[in-house]
Amino acid sequence: MINWAALGLVGIVSLAVAVAVLVSFAIVGLSAREHSLGGTGTGAIRPAGGTAIAALCLLAVVAVVGYGLYVIVA
Repeated sequence: MINWAALGLVGIVSLAVAVAVLVSFAIVGLSAREHSLGGTGTGAIRPAGGTAIAALCLLAVVAVVGYGLYVIVA
């Protein structure tokens, strides 16, 4: 038999971890702008690329959270 409650809990925890990882990547992407403004080191990515990465990560977070709310409400 499949333990559906445990499977659902694993799915919820996995989505929470995915949101945390995506927000972390978004913060790293936004930090590329910080390096170009006055930092001493050279950034690995350009500011525009960092902003694009951050935007995509935050868009993915919005999609995951929106889907979660849809599942709860529906």
